[in-house]
Amino acid sequence: MIRATGLTLRRGAKVLLDNTDFVINPGERVGIVGKNGAGKSTLFSLLQGKLDADAGTVLLPSGWRIASVEQEISHNSNPAREFVMDGDVHLRAIQAERAGTPDSDGHRIAELESALVEAGAWSAPSRAEQLLAGLGFAPDQWLSPVNSFSGGWQMRLALARALMAPSDLLLLDEPTNHLDLDAMLWLERWLGAYEGTVLLISHDTEFLDAVARTILHFDQGKLIRYKGGYEDFLTQRAERIRLAHLAIDRQSRETARLQSFIDRFKAKATKAKQAQSRVKALARMEVLAPLQRESGIDIRIPPPTSMPDPLLVLDKVSTGYTDANGAARPILRDVQLIVRGGDRIGVLGVNGAGKSTLIKTLAEELPVLAGERRASKGLEIGYFAQHQLDMLDLESTPLQHLMRLAPQTREQELRNYLGGFGFSGDTVNSKVAPMSGGEKARLALSLIVWQKPNLLLLDEPSNHLDVDTREALATALAEFAGSVLLVSHDRHLLRTTVDNFWIVADGQVQEFDGDLEDYRDWLTARAASARAEARNEAQGENAETPSVDRKAQRRHEAEERQRIALLRKPLDGKLKKVEADMEAASRRLKELDALIADPEFYSDARRDERLKVLAEHGELGKKHGMLEEHWLELQEELEALAAS
Repeated sequence: MIRATGLTLRRGAKVLLDNTDFVINPGERVGIVGKNGAGKSTLFSLLQGKLDADAGTVLLPSGWRIASVEQEISHNSNPAREFVMDGDVHLRAIQAERAGTPDSDGHRIAELESALVEAGAWSAPSRAEQLLAGLGFAPDQWLSPVNSFSGGWQMRLALARALMAPSDLLLLDEPTNHLDLDAMLWLERWLGAYEGTVLLISHDTEFLDAVARTILHFDQGKLIRYKGGYEDFLTQRAERIRLAHLAIDRQSRETARLQSFIDRFKAKATKAKQAQSRVKALARMEVLAPLQRESGIDIRIPPPTSMPDPLLVLDKVSTGYTDANGAARPILRDVQLIVRGGDRIGVLGVNGAGKSTLIKTLAEELPVLAGERRASKGLEIGYFAQHQLDMLDLESTPLQHLMRLAPQTREQELRNYLGGFGFSGDTVNSKVAPMSGGEKARLALSLIVWQKPNLLLLDEPSNHLDVDTREALATALAEFAGSVLLVSHDRHLLRTTVDNFWIVADGQVQEFDGDLEDYRDWLTARAASARAEARNEAQGENAETPSVDRKAQRRHEAEERQRIALLRKPLDGKLKKVEADMEAASRRLKELDALIADPEFYSDARRDERLKVLAEHGELGKKHGMLEEHWLELQEELEALAAS
């Protein structure tokens, strides 16, 4: 186990941990949470031996192998598959020694050949390819040099390399930052099967909740342990704060404000499935209002001064880029979409499908190559791009940034506004350069929404934000009176803030009539279809047309059907059992959802019932998720059987 005793960690003059103790047991999946700058990454550096504790001790089992994700790989020119295989350092060392051992040393060669078999040398290329495929790399990219990939895809390669390494302790610091939803779901499954100990830093609360079974929270110089996943941690911590009587008056006001919004939303909701998902997310925010108050982040987006309808129309638009020779390179074609006043749209699609291209076109960052972009006269766009942090003046302060936008506004009003985004006291006059990515993202958001846009175009706005700021942003966007188009892999943010979805795929943009669970099913079906198509093509290429004995062929086909039927029978039985359990869990979740959506449920008189219901809902939600994963695995087995 990992045991810390009297641990003190400092970064400069700042105390990150002060005389704290904690234990992590073998095989645990531990989520490490806390505000930006709390010390999460510093703790990882300590466990890796890259720095020493200022006081106290941290003891790890002496034989433990530690794997983590490298941050700097851009100059590596090795083929992607070889780079991933290099993560298995032990195997590479044996291979190097075997290559350098003279043929005359037969005894040592025999030892090394045995060691290669034990280290899985012959299956290593296949293991590396499985990791690459799971993280979204197509087979024709497996032998491409590492430095030919963009930064985001290089980080996927670094992640695959870390997963390739045999390890007892896996340290993952924001592993989902550059993953799309299907790659995230794959990583969740992979970590579920990993036999070692996992320490995970993530601001993606749904991913954290799916993987972690224990939470360690940086809290006022201590690491506080919570049993369960992230949702359990939130509920337990909210109750701790409530019992400590922190900000009860403010909590009551937040409760009334959010409940009013929930009531308004339910009254106008038209799509039952997505509406129910969003009501649940908003109800969760209301229960956890004291956590938001304690965080000191209270983002409020000013209402727009006008709301034309429609705001923006794309009429048979083709959009993309122009190459060095001036030739048009369309990414999206024949896009026919309308953004109406009050729309709240989540943009889905795998990495590289064209989501950012669509947002840039709507924001006029990219010109249309064909068709027409028509904007209403009163359109005011607030655009948060993935490169937004690079637009900040590093030598200026948050207050100076805002004063440039509003030179006539009183300084105290500007300070009050920045305070809602977590900049208070001396921080409003601190230079931007040394700030964390999360602090810079908060500042960029504050500058965008100050200008009272009626259309927010947000491209991965939460990438650098800590959990508290993500919750505050979700609340602010849920209450925003204007229109929102949101590209994000943060499923909680999507559930909380959008009513409808668009899917970007195959050069097209289409409305999607469903929620995130339906999108996951869509991804699964699409992947299965692609695999089937690839098999059909391969079979077509290998097809031969000799004369066939039809009678023998029919006999063989009958025997094959009988063989497959025998193999299918136990799988079908398991599938029926899983489906029955999923149906029972879904029925109970619907009953609990009805309770959670009832405003009376949040009265003081029902506090004990509320805690039991929320706990049951959390456990049942996890059970339903695991059943779904098992269902998918059984479906894949059946599909593989049918294809064999």
